[in-house]
This record gives sequence, structure tokens and C-alpha cells, in this order.
Amino acid sequence: MDNLIFCLNATIPVFLLMLLGLFFRSIGMFKEHFVSVMNAFVFKVALPVLLFQELSTQNFSEVWDGRFVLFCFIVTVICVLFSAACSLLLRSKEARGEFTQASFRSSAALLGISFIQNIYGSAGMAPMMIIGSVPLYNMMAVLLLECTRTDRSSESKDGRVQLIKQTVHGIVTNPIILGILVGLIWSACRIPQPVILAKTVRYVANLATPLGLMAMGASFHFKQALSMLKPTIAASFFKLVLFCALFLPVAVHLGYRNDSLISILIMLGSPTTVSCFIMAKNMGHDGTLSSGVVMMTTLLSAFTLTGWLYLLKVLGLF
Repeated sequence: MDNLIFCLNATIPVFLLMLLGLFFRSIGMFKEHFVSVMNAFVFKVALPVLLFQELSTQNFSEVWDGRFVLFCFIVTVICVLFSAACSLLLRSKEARGEFTQASFRSSAALLGISFIQNIYGSAGMAPMMIIGSVPLYNMMAVLLLECTRTDRSSESKDGRVQLIKQTVHGIVTNPIILGILVGLIWSACRIPQPVILAKTVRYVANLATPLGLMAMGASFHFKQALSMLKPTIAASFFKLVLFCALFLPVAVHLGYRNDSLISILIMLGSPTTVSCFIMAKNMGHDGTLSSGVVMMTTLLSAFTLTGWLYLLKVLGLF
């Protein structure tokens, strides 16, 4: 019972904040424009500052773990390839790209930080997991969505090349990645932080988790039709259950424990990120499958993540 209570204490507050965001939107307190601005603020400012805060005050040699980053990268590649192979079973070519990216793209940055902070009080190994997975998430999503588009005839070759260049630039200048890199450089150079700077950074960083989770909850629209129910269920199963069942034992065998193992759990089993739907719509796809997977994985992850945490806790792995 103590283990179950511990796991519920780790997961339920995160999802209650998301429900609060949904509630505030339903009563008109959170307007669409406000939610959009709040999402942008968390992504471009609060989360990068939080990651900078976590890393800049650490010993660089102790923070960096190349083996862990490589593990996250390799596992992500395998998940992408497996999802892409399974997507070939779908008749609709356009749906294949959406299915694949929705199966592997986690809410790794926001939920990873939130969960680990809730358990340990700090970001732990989440920044290393983000380095190993998030850039690859974005690059593979762009490639998959571009290759499975059905409206290319209306777009010039130069336009497609420009889109790819803009997307690569967006990955290189990703605020979350920049926050991690600046934090690592600051740590490696051992630059001191004046009290005024440290307090200001902490105040901004403290906004990331509550604002980000409420914005995520307020972004969902439950009335969107689940017209592709079977692939939605399949992608959700991959995201919440299958990949965890396949790779968590591997991580345990390799000796990962505590915040490292929880970071891997978040990478594998957290709900599909809302940016899947946004990217699909902006790259000429319908977005129905993406929105369905985002909605279903978010609803069910409150139970699956609690279950995985409970299993790891019972086994004494964190």
C-alpha cells in the first residue's frame, strides 16, 4: 500500500494540473490565444531556464553521461523504425506518417521534468534523456511527415527544400536544447552565479511545471472525432505499454536505477506530445489521427504511468 500511495503522489498532481487547465478553458478563463501564448512562454522561456538552472550549478563531469545519452538515442531509433514498419499495414499513405510520429514522440521535456521533480525535487537525468531523444524526435517527425504527404503536387520543389531548411534551423535553435547546452557550458566553465541572478533564474524556472501542465491540459479538444479508431488504439498501445515492456528490462539489465530509470520510463511511456498534432497540420496532413492519439494517451497515461512506477517501486528499482 505504501508503494501505491508513493506512486499516486508522484503521478496524480501532474494530471490534476492538466485537468485544471482543461477546467479553466471550459469556464472561459483560458482563451485559445492565452493558451497558445502560455505554451510558447513555457517552451521558449520557462523550460529552458529550468534546465539551465538544474545543470549550471552542477559539476559538469558528474552531470554528463554519454553512455546514457547514447542509450536513449539508440532506443529512440529502434522505436521509430518499429513504428514505421508497423505503419505500412495502414492503407492510407498519409496516415502512416502521423501514426509513426504519434507512436514514438513523447512529452519528454515537460512531463519528464515534472515527474522527476515531483519524485526527487530536481530534474535528475531528464536533461540527458532530452539530449538523447528530443532532437531525434523532431528530425524523424519532419522526415516522416514530409515523405507521406499527399498534397505535394501543389507545392514547388524549392518550397519543400525551404521547409526542410527552416525545420532543421528550428531543431538547431530549439530553446530546450539551447537551455541544456548553455547550462552544460556554464557548468563546465564553473562560472559563479550572483545571488540576484540565481534568484531570478529560480523564480522563472518555478513557472515551468505548473504553467506548462495547465497549458497542455487546456490544449485538448475532446470533441475531435476519432475517425481512425484502430490505428489510434494501436499507436497508443505502442506509446504507453509496448515500448516500456520491451526496453525497461534492458535498462534495468544495464544497471540504470532511480532518476535515470524514471527518465527512460518517461521517454518511453509518457503521452504523445501535443506538437505531433501541430506539426502534422502545419505540414499538410489531416491531423485527426495525431489528435486522437494525443487525447487517448493523455487520458490513459494517468493509469499506465502509475502502473509502471508501482512496478518499479515494488521491485526496488527507484
